[in-house]
Amino acid sequence: MIRRVLLSLVLVVAGFAAGLVVTGRMRTAADSRAEAPPASPAPDQRAAAPATMAIGADFTGVAARAVKGVANISSLQVVRTRSSPLGNDPIFRYFFGDDDTMFGARDRRSLSLGSGVIVSTDGYVVTNNHVVGENMREITVALPDKREVHGKLVGTDPATDIALIKINITGLPVVQWGDSDQLKVGEWVLAIGSPYQLNQTVTAGIVSATGRRGLGFADYEDFIQTDAAINRGNSGGALINARGELVGINTGIFSESGGYQGIGFAVPSKLARHVVDELKAYGAVRRGSIGNVSVEKLTPDMAEELGAKNTNGALVARIGRTSEAYLAGIKPGDIVVGFNGQTVNEPSDLSRFVDDAKIGSTVTMTVIRDGRKLDIRVPVVSSAGRQ
Repeated sequence: MIRRVLLSLVLVVAGFAAGLVVTGRMRTAADSRAEAPPASPAPDQRAAAPATMAIGADFTGVAARAVKGVANISSLQVVRTRSSPLGNDPIFRYFFGDDDTMFGARDRRSLSLGSGVIVSTDGYVVTNNHVVGENMREITVALPDKREVHGKLVGTDPATDIALIKINITGLPVVQWGDSDQLKVGEWVLAIGSPYQLNQTVTAGIVSATGRRGLGFADYEDFIQTDAAINRGNSGGALINARGELVGINTGIFSESGGYQGIGFAVPSKLARHVVDELKAYGAVRRGSIGNVSVEKLTPDMAEELGAKNTNGALVARIGRTSEAYLAGIKPGDIVVGFNGQTVNEPSDLSRFVDDAKIGSTVTMTVIRDGRKLDIRVPVVSSAGRQ
């Protein structure tokens, strides 16, 4: 009996001691994971290191210089609205039309807010056409040094959504023009403007793409796409590179919510600078024209029917009989695939090439007609006065 009790006691003590050893080892192992550094970093840590370094890039000097050349633009516009409370009802408009004489109309004052970039020391400020609006009555420019001055509209170019304002102040800090043609996808850029009336807001991102077209923001499109945050009020602000040079004028965003979603667009500085120079010299932008020619995107069915191998090109849908293109030999149904040696992949390409063509020159347009390629020489005239 005594032997059995002693044996039981020995087993209990042994089990308790074994439990101490096991838990002690577990505690020691846990302590070693918390305190001792790993022999080598985990794969995800090694991959994240370059990104952390890039995000930590110091843009403070560049931003400090650039914000001095970005202003806030406010434009007082007058919008004519119907006096009838049902004036915007589609059924009412179907029966009574858009005539204001029945109920009369009244003018409503509207304030448009945006940003602008000072591009010369003597007071030229570039912004977006939609910032100043179509029925502008008064423009106020709020400078970074808190001064507010009246601005005079030099000219607008709705085709590129660019406008030029002049203020009567000299010795202003400017944002120097850069070369947008040198931009690379993945390059760091800063967007500076006044979103939601928050002056001199700076956001950073990269160039997501260049040469974006077919967005519906403007007639002439060749946008820089960036993921630098652009919000309402940023329109007309500066997109600058890491050297502090102006490479774009912030213009619009793609958004399903109305707010920033990482897809913003800017007019390239090369195009904006050309427009500014034209507005300074002539008050309008002179562009090339080949007359009244309407082109459409080619569908697979159309391409097969017209003898084209693919859908590249611009299909001539309608053409004025007095236009330079028609008189030179271009006909409805032609597929324009080349313009002075440049490839035309879509209608927007052709529009851009014609706009950029030198007025008074003669260009060679390559078309596909009945499955055969033809070269037709077409004179380029000024678009001024044409519809």
